[in-house]
Formats: sequence, C-alpha cells, structure tokens
Amino acid sequence: MQPVWPIRFCGTGAYVPEQVISNQHFTDYLDTSDEWIVTRTGIHERRRAAPDESTSTMAVKAANRALEDAGTTAEEIDVVICATATGDHPFPSTAGMVQHAIGAGNAAAFDVGAACAGFLYATSIAAGLLHSGIHKRALVIGAETLTRFTDMEDRRMAILFGDGAGAAVMAKAVTPGSAILYCQLGSDGSRGRDIWLPAGGSALPASSTTVAERLHYMKMRGREVYKFAVIKLRQLVDTALKETNLTPDDLKLVIPHQSNLRIIESVRMRMGLPKDKVAVNIDRYGNTSAASIIMALDEARRDGTLKTGDLVLMMAIGAGLTWGIMIVRL
Repeated sequence: MQPVWPIRFCGTGAYVPEQVISNQHFTDYLDTSDEWIVTRTGIHERRRAAPDESTSTMAVKAANRALEDAGTTAEEIDVVICATATGDHPFPSTAGMVQHAIGAGNAAAFDVGAACAGFLYATSIAAGLLHSGIHKRALVIGAETLTRFTDMEDRRMAILFGDGAGAAVMAKAVTPGSAILYCQLGSDGSRGRDIWLPAGGSALPASSTTVAERLHYMKMRGREVYKFAVIKLRQLVDTALKETNLTPDDLKLVIPHQSNLRIIESVRMRMGLPKDKVAVNIDRYGNTSAASIIMALDEARRDGTLKTGDLVLMMAIGAGLTWGIMIVRL
C-alpha cells in the first residue's frame, strides 16, 4: 500500500519526575482504597513534578534524549512542535521555551492543543511539513504537568493523572518501508465540556470567585467519556485495519493513550490480541495525556520490543473531544 507520508522516527526520548505517588497517598486522606483505584483505572502509582519542574523543563529533558538517540544536534532541528494542555504559561508557547533551552536556534516553534490526542495531532502536522519540504527535521513533543491542574480533594480526579514528557525526532524516510501508513484525526466540539478546565482563559478569567469555586481544576464527566472512548476506539481500529488491509496479527505493538486500563482491555479483546502486544504504562505513570503514547513508544524501542520495520498502531481519545489513530512502520 502507498504510505500517507514517507516519514520516519529517527529517535525518541522520555522523562518522568523522580517523585512517585502511590495509591496509598490518596487512601490516607480520601474516601478510597487501593483496590478501588486499581479495579477502576489500573493505576498503582504515578509521578509528580518537583516544585522546580514544569512542562517545559520535562520536555527539554525528553527532547535531549531524543536528539541523542537520533544522533542529531539541536541546530539541525528546524521545527519544534509541543503537544500539551498544561503549558508553562498561556503564552509564549512551551515549544518556544524548549527551542531556546536546547539551542535549536534555527527552528520554528509552536504548541498543539488536542489534550490526550495531542501527540498524534502534532506528529501528523510534523509529517505534513516534512513531506512538503518546508522543513527537514522535526522535534515533536508530548509533555504534561497534569497534577497542577487536578483537584486533589476530588477522589474521582485526584487518582488519575501523572506528569511526564516524551519526544521524537522525525525526518523523511531514507530507506524503503519506514513510513506513516495511515492517519485519521477527528473531533466533536459539542462534547467539549466532557473534559475541560473552566477558568483561566478569556471566557472566565481568574478571579477570587473562580479560585474559591475551584474552577482552575479539570472537570470531567467520567462515565460519558468512558462510554464514548470504548465505542470510538473500536470504530477507529476497525476502519484503520480495513483501509490498510492489515490484520491485528500484522501489528507488532498497539500503543493506546493511557487513560484507563479497562478501556485499553476492551480494545485489546476486540482486536483479539495477547497482552504483550498492547503497551501499558498507566499502572506506573497514570494518565499523562499527550505524553503517554510517546513515552510508551520510547520505552518499547529502548527495551527491544520494537525494531526497525515493525508495524505500530497508536490511538487516543482526548478533551475536545478529540481523537486520532495512526499506523507507522518504523
């Protein structure tokens, strides 16, 4: 089949903060239990950024590791794209801060806001820019500091999220085979308030009222999102495999966004795959939004699970609501 883009991943890198937050941390002060958390989410622990860390500082560490893995210097990067919902500031872009910190003085830089689907959105944008010839080498990042936007008094939300970052260096493929074979992105803005951050923007700027009413923390209709994600991911997988004439057995690894282990298991069983063919890191890192897919991809490359020529399917549902699916031959 003809690839959508003859683009390759040249190198990847990831970073997670040192502080580990176990489920016990929440059972000490919330009406919850380790069993309740694990049964409903699959999460055992997650990471929390240190006080002197932020989305950009974690992104810089992941980016430097990706550059090293790719054998590329920062000066060779000509576009930096950062997928994040938790940037350091409303502006300037987190990507611009990373560009400066790593010394990529020749690069354009901008952020992409598609929440948990952000890395797939950013990757598709980078691939289009590279394929067009406008840019030659891209640094694509997924990074989040979600714990700072999570209401730690809400037992439904406090347990879910963790902090982390991942990055990939991308360029045009120089050998036959490496390519993005399939990509589909989508959104449904009518469901925007299924997952949202009410205050802090131009519609509801910060005030004593917004702070008192805890409107600077994420809100989520968990049950509705869960049902939507299960159905939509199944549809995305079915369509992707049909369009590419691939079967689940052709895939070396499936990397879903790490939102909930029950959602991941539902898709895995629908595809008839063994557990070792579906990447899971939610048990150790929680939901890291735009960072989760690239963190899992980096881990699979470094531990030898994935090698050049392997087929990988990546998929995500995020706030917006947004979604994406991509099949890549490494």
